[in-house]
Amino acid sequence: MEFNVKKLASDAGVFFSRAMQFTEEKLGQAEKTELDAHFENLLARADCTKNWTEKILRQTEVLLQPNPSARVEEFLYEKLDRKVPSRVTNGELLAQYMTEAANDFGPGTPYGKTLIKVGETQRRLGAAEREFIRSASINFLTPLRNFLEGDWRTISKERRILQNRRLDLDACKARLKKAKAAEAKAAAVPDFQETRPRNYVLSASASAVRSPAEHELRLTQTEFDRQAEVTRLLLEGISSTHVNHLRCLHEFVESQTNYYAQCYQFMLDLQKQLGRFSGTFVGNAESASPAAATSPPAVAAATLPAVPTIPVVPTIVGVPNTVAEGVLNPNEVKPPASGTRRARVLYDYEAADSTELALLADEMITVYSLPGMDPDWLIGERGNQKGKVPVTYLELLS
Repeated sequence: MEFNVKKLASDAGVFFSRAMQFTEEKLGQAEKTELDAHFENLLARADCTKNWTEKILRQTEVLLQPNPSARVEEFLYEKLDRKVPSRVTNGELLAQYMTEAANDFGPGTPYGKTLIKVGETQRRLGAAEREFIRSASINFLTPLRNFLEGDWRTISKERRILQNRRLDLDACKARLKKAKAAEAKAAAVPDFQETRPRNYVLSASASAVRSPAEHELRLTQTEFDRQAEVTRLLLEGISSTHVNHLRCLHEFVESQTNYYAQCYQFMLDLQKQLGRFSGTFVGNAESASPAAATSPPAVAAATLPAVPTIPVVPTIVGVPNTVAEGVLNPNEVKPPASGTRRARVLYDYEAADSTELALLADEMITVYSLPGMDPDWLIGERGNQKGKVPVTYLELLS
């Protein structure tokens, strides 16, 4: 117990000495040991790395999980060292609702069939999103988090120790300076006969104070230099951290590229499926409701508003009956006298059936529209080849 009390008193004295030195430095009443310019640059670079890593980490977490409540829950599970429970993605939840709705409406109806197709695609999108989140968390978030919770904490700890060593060094320098000033003052007193004993006492007292101060300064300087070297090595390791984070960033971009490529392919497949079954859906709707044949074109189109199809329309003068019946025969289509335009193909497109025209990116084709056609589709011509082409794959030129 006696040892603890002495240690507590010693630590309190050191703390008080450092606090006085720090306050005097802030007030400009004490000298401060300055670090070299290279060391200061290393400190600034480390602080910059820490600050931006925190911002990138937080915003990436928001990107992967926009729900703040879910992020807090994941943070608590992580701190408690427990496995985060699996959470259904929004796409998977939407797929579940669409499937249940299709069962209620009838999976054999046009609407029910479409709901099943779209729901399956949403489920695949949700699964791709889950895999992207998992990959990004492992390959990108975890290394950033490990740096902040591991390497940066070690650097911060050693920097605090270096700061304390510097305060101790400057305090020793101040004490030695005061001892030398006292010794010089004692030596400057006139050496009269009556003051000689007093001068000797003052000089001896100043020398007794200076000698321990010089020894303490040498020890403190050694400790400061050693700690400065340790801290310097840790700060120079920030370059390795940048290399590691660069590799993780490449992996994050690759994961994100794969995710969006999968989503794009899923939606292309869905678009082709809906286009392939659009004629069947419309035919089923007509057979189920004979009165639909006499309805305006908008009624037939409302059956599947998002499906590229040619709605059923009454016979129009000058338009082949095959178009009016919803079946396009490219050989019977005649281009209008005016209204044709040139168009550049933006993406490759694979024809779903013989009525469509396959496209290659960057090629030029002639396009035009026919009365009664779905506004999302045009007739495309390339040499002797004709067929329907989706408008979204084209850039219309003047």
